[in-house]
Amino acid sequence: MTDVTTLPALCLASASPRRRELLASIGVDVEVCPVDIDEAPRAGEPADAYVSRLAREKAHAGSRLSALPVLGSDTAVVCDGEILGKPHDQHHAAEMLRSLSGRVHRVLTAVAVTGPAGMLDACVATRVVMREIADQEIAAYWATGEPADKAGGYAIQGLAAIFIERIEGSHSAVVGLPLYETAMLLSRQGVPLWNGAVG
Repeated sequence: MTDVTTLPALCLASASPRRRELLASIGVDVEVCPVDIDEAPRAGEPADAYVSRLAREKAHAGSRLSALPVLGSDTAVVCDGEILGKPHDQHHAAEMLRSLSGRVHRVLTAVAVTGPAGMLDACVATRVVMREIADQEIAAYWATGEPADKAGGYAIQGLAAIFIERIEGSHSAVVGLPLYETAMLLSRQGVPLWNGAVG
């Protein structure tokens, strides 16, 4: 007897395993099509405009690689108006975590989906309250390897969960994809979710 495999209904313009897992959690199988775009912020560009632009550019670039609807997304950690990207090295990661320690910061995640309805997008802001983190904790955290490729130098869904006092907003957006908004956009593009619902 032949196994029937589900065909992907969406192209994910990202190599992020976190975004792939989040989409799987709402029943969406994806074709992974990483894209390479310039992610440098433009002079004077507000953080929300920056992540929204990158999400749209990723979705647009992915649409050249696949006939499926394409999802692009970008996440930025923002503190004192500054966009904190992925750390360049241990020193940079420690610098970022010290700037977040004992304070409130924002995580902005934008998602864009191309498809029959054109380009649809949304941007979600979540407030994150981080407890004070000692320097030895920061060093020990870096040694785990987890913060090396994470915006702001931490992963809320990983070991850094013990640093987070509380959040106000979407937990999944901090991980990398706001699932409520994503589901709405996918439905409008005719991409079925776990419950079979389409727009």
